[in-house]
Order: sequence, then C-alpha cells, then structure tokens
Amino acid sequence: MDAGAVFKDTVFPAFDQGRWRALAEKALAGADFEQTLASRTDDGMRIDPLVGRSAGARPVLRADPAEHGAITQRLDDPDPVRANAQAREDIAQGATGLSLVFEGAPNAFGYGLPATPEAMSTALEGIPLDSTYLRIDAHPQSRGTADWLVALLNRLRVDPSKLSLSFGIDPAAVFAGTGRLRMSIEALRASMPQSLAHFFALGVPGVLLEADGRVFHNAGATEGQELGIMLASSVSHLRMFEEARQALVYAAPHIGFALSVDQDQFLSMAKVRAMRKLWAKAQEACSIQPSPAIIHAETSYRMMTRNDPETNILRTTIAGFAAATAGADSISILPYTVAHGLPDPFARRVARNTLLVMEGESRIDFVADPAAGSGSIEALTDSLCEAAWSEFQKIESEGGALKSLADGKIQARVRTAREARADAYRSGKRTLIGTTLYPMKAERPVVTLPAEPRIIADEGAVSCESLPPVRIDQSIEGRK
Repeated sequence: MDAGAVFKDTVFPAFDQGRWRALAEKALAGADFEQTLASRTDDGMRIDPLVGRSAGARPVLRADPAEHGAITQRLDDPDPVRANAQAREDIAQGATGLSLVFEGAPNAFGYGLPATPEAMSTALEGIPLDSTYLRIDAHPQSRGTADWLVALLNRLRVDPSKLSLSFGIDPAAVFAGTGRLRMSIEALRASMPQSLAHFFALGVPGVLLEADGRVFHNAGATEGQELGIMLASSVSHLRMFEEARQALVYAAPHIGFALSVDQDQFLSMAKVRAMRKLWAKAQEACSIQPSPAIIHAETSYRMMTRNDPETNILRTTIAGFAAATAGADSISILPYTVAHGLPDPFARRVARNTLLVMEGESRIDFVADPAAGSGSIEALTDSLCEAAWSEFQKIESEGGALKSLADGKIQARVRTAREARADAYRSGKRTLIGTTLYPMKAERPVVTLPAEPRIIADEGAVSCESLPPVRIDQSIEGRK
C-alpha cells in the first residue's frame, strides 16, 4: 500500500484550545484544572499544559550557527600542576574549551587556581591554545588576569586570529559575589574604557566584558531576575564606552554573557533564547546594528545535592541538553560531586562525556534552533523577556547594577526569591529526588581530591552585602 496515497488528502483538524480544555476537565473528574495541570514559574509566569504552535516564529541563532558549542571543562584545582594534568586529559579526551577559575572568584565554590601569572602559565602548559576555547571566570583581579593571558599568548607566539577567548570581566558579578570593589563605582566607570582600550587594538577576537548571571542564580534569583541583572550589566558596559566617547558598534561584539541552566529543561532553553532577544533589543535601543549574543552556559550549582549525588548526573544531563538545544556558544557541566569537594578525574570524565555523547552520538546540535515554533517554549521565551525587562527597568531606576548592589536592593529581591523557593521545598510543594523524596537509608562514600576550601579576603574601596552561592539542599536544612 502506498502510504503517501493514503495520507495525501488527509487534513488534521485545527487545534481547538477550548474543546481540549473541556475534555481535560472531564477526564479530571472534578479535580481542579489549575492545581493539577497548570503551573507557574518563580517569576509567576503561567505554564499551560498544552499550547498551540507559534505562528511566524523565527529561529534564534547564535553567532556562528555552523559551529558547535564548545565543550568547556573548569580548571579550578588549587594545584596548578594537577590542574595542567586535568586540562591535558580533558583536551585529549574530547573537550574543546577550558574555563580558568581562580581562587576568590564568585563561582569558584571554595577552590580555584592561585591568582598568579605563574599558576596560569603552569595550568596551560602544553595546551593547544590556537584550537582551544579559553575563558576566564569573573574575578576580583580580572583586569590583571587578562594581562597575564595576553603576555602568555605573546610569549608563545600564538596567532591572535586563531584564538577564541573570553576574558570574563564583570564588575557587577565580582561586587555581588565578593562584596567588594577595589575602587569607587565612579572611578570604575571612568577608568574602565581607557584601561581596556589596548585590548581592542590587539584585534584579539572574543569576549572582553561579560554579564555574568550565575552568581545571582546560585544565590537564589529567579530566571527573570537573573536575565534582568545580566541585561543591566551589559547596558552598563555600553554606557561606560558611550561616556568615554568610544563607538558602541565596536564595543558591543566584545560583550558576552554567562548564565546558569538547571533541571527545568524547557525553562532553561527559554532562558538562553530570551537572553539573545533581550540583547538584540538593547542594541536596537542604542541605535546600533545588533550583534549576536555570545552565551556561556554552566549547569546550576544551586541544584546540586550532597545526598545521593548520582542524581546530580541526571540533573546536569537535562541542563546540558537544554543549553545545547538552545544554542549556547559554550557549555560547562559541573561534576556531580561538586557539592562534596574538589571533583576527582572520574567525576570530571562523566561531566565531559555527557556533552560528548549528546553531540557525537545524539547529534542534538544538528538543528540550529529546534525550539523555534514550539508554542510552549516560545511563550516561555516571551514571558521571560517581559519578566527580565521589568527587573531591568527596576535596576535602571535604582541607578544601574552597581548602584543597586551598593544599596542592597538587588540582594533583597534575590533573598526574597530564595526564601520563597526554600519554603516550597520545606512544605513539600516541591521535591528533591534523593533529598526530600526517596532519600537513601545510607549514603555511599564519595571520592574527591584532597584540597582545602579557601576563603579569600579582598579588601576594597566599596563594599556591599555579598551573594554567596547557596545550594537548594543547604537552604532547606531546617526541614522536618
């Protein structure tokens, strides 16, 4: 039988939301539709159980749709020699990027490379820098680490045109994560453009300034808050260059973004897509031709649990899948034992291979934007844009990201969101597999590398209430 002939004239009926709702309520047999099938995000955005296809939707593309997202492994071992061995193993076994995380960084989680040029040089010894994506996590000495990396590249005579870099300079993330700035906000705004001018002259491709939302996410921010703060930070970067009378059209392509993705697959996909739309909107408002957002996605630290840590492998797999299908330009998966200490080689291997299997065997990056046209994800994307824009407007009315942080206003909103989420877990409205639901009677021993967590004191000219990372299981320790 010719299947084509059978279905040639078949016309599926148009989707009728009302008729489906009536049938669903009948099947619920009296149970409340809103409580049973509909849900809301931490920002209060409604998620319907069924949404029709979005008409006229267009793919949201990354900077280079032909390029795969870089599989990025964190280098955060306090021992630079051991970190170098890790880096060599990661690159040899399929990783295509490295993220240098120095001690005292907001996202170091208590560890990190020593903040010295010698440690950087040792950790990167023997690494093919001209074919490896390199990023530096936001750090109190970001300006200095950028100079160290440039000096190292010059010493090794690496061709700048072959590089893929992110220097990760973000004063707002450092201010929020450490509670300190080394100079006044006014001095920072006045000096930053001039101090970075020579980097533009070098012609090194990649991200110089970054809007890093991970510190806010890991402290408890909602998705809308995280995106709104990132947008405010990126706009403040543009404003600094505008005040220095430097062309925004040249500065904008060197501004990147780093965000967290978690176990909520569709919301994480929508978050990455929303950031691209928000950045395009911000550039249009500045009357410059929009350049694509360059996005680094890291799996959420706050979703990682100490109890039954193997469940973290499932969480990071979902989060990595969301980042990859949403088109993140680089992705870093946290090892599943990160809540216990410095991950060992096996945990790092599981993190690395998660993305390698997705890309090499599942081909999840074969389609540029598989979510395009999906009614549910398009609706989530648009709703996140609205929530983020609202947060962005609040921050702008408070004098910008740095001023809002100095006054403690961003921290207050993040703290409120964190407590509301923790209350939902304490009350049982939300559950954590292996922690609040189906906990193990006896935990298995977890292997980590020998390393003592370090808290780096960094005195500064301006201080604010810091936003340390808090895992969900930490925030609900008082549960019964």
